Amino acid sequence: MTNRLPFTLHATDGNARRGTLHTAHGPVETPVFMPVGTAATVKAMLPETVAQTGADIVLGNTYHLMLRPTAERIAKLGGLHHFMRWDKAILTDSGGFQVMSLAKIREISEEGVRFQSHLDGSSHMLSPERSMEIQHLLGSDITMIFDECTPFPASHQTARESMELSLRWAERSKQAYQPREGYGLFGIVQGSVYEDLRTASATALNQMEFDGMAIGGLAVGEGQAEMLRVLDFTVPQLPDDKPRYLMGVGKPDDLVEAVLRGVDMFDCVLPTRSGRNGQAFTWQGTINIRNARYADDPTPLDAGSTCPASRDYSKAYLHHLVKSNEILGAMLMTWHNVAFYQRLMQHMRDAISAGTLQEFAENFLRRYTKQ
Repeated sequence: MTNRLPFTLHATDGNARRGTLHTAHGPVETPVFMPVGTAATVKAMLPETVAQTGADIVLGNTYHLMLRPTAERIAKLGGLHHFMRWDKAILTDSGGFQVMSLAKIREISEEGVRFQSHLDGSSHMLSPERSMEIQHLLGSDITMIFDECTPFPASHQTARESMELSLRWAERSKQAYQPREGYGLFGIVQGSVYEDLRTASATALNQMEFDGMAIGGLAVGEGQAEMLRVLDFTVPQLPDDKPRYLMGVGKPDDLVEAVLRGVDMFDCVLPTRSGRNGQAFTWQGTINIRNARYADDPTPLDAGSTCPASRDYSKAYLHHLVKSNEILGAMLMTWHNVAFYQRLMQHMRDAISAGTLQEFAENFLRRYTKQ
């Protein structure tokens, strides 16, 4: 199969890799963190501000956009990039996770998932074919196969049946996908916490030849230690010449640990959601800006940052904004967090190139988790 979404590896350091994913909307430097733009917006941020943090790619959501404003409307208005004024790459998830977690009533069958919208109760069917159609209408640079996100905890039997259903849906996703240069389709390895199921899933998906491989069904309550154990036996089974994406992860220390194990791509709502709730990520760990100790603190969140939100506003001012429920508080805190995540990824890319990732990781984790 001709790889229509080329991935160039520039350097390795242990299991960690530095690379470039060449998309229709520009290069994506890996390891990469993708800010989540669920409803065609990274919440509380302007698109140009997201780009200024160093983000090459954002994530959009099939489930939310199919319901409102609809994929057909977005296509008619010029596609998702034009619609949201984002000229870099976009990855869209397939909607499977949101159907399981948000829809009011759902019925899973071989065909797909019939569900009622959490917005107005209207009935919809999301199948592999419909998911591929929606993501094509949106114009996603990276499309995800339609899969079932296995609940946690799950028995071996439940996890096996779910994984096998996802494999059948993966085949149908591949058949329905319309390949184009600069665009790609990723498979998703499932199997819960069971090594034999993850192995079976990865083996079958490798034979289908996707443009990249994702690891799904983690960060769903199993805890960091268990997640890392699953990564230890799953990542080595993924192709060396294609990007590896850990879905829905995570905290800064999760990112560092996963990069050490060979993961290239991440997404999570944490930096934006935490920002709106008054939590800031820093090199010394997280801080709750609502805490009274910051009411008279004249120092910024990060004096050494190039991000204005991190560098130019005092903790006292941010404390005041957040305590007063001012919109600017959510904007500045979110901007800081997204910029922090991008700086963390840049530091890791540089460390991989220099062959010093282990040292960087040890220093970062010692400072970040000391509290």
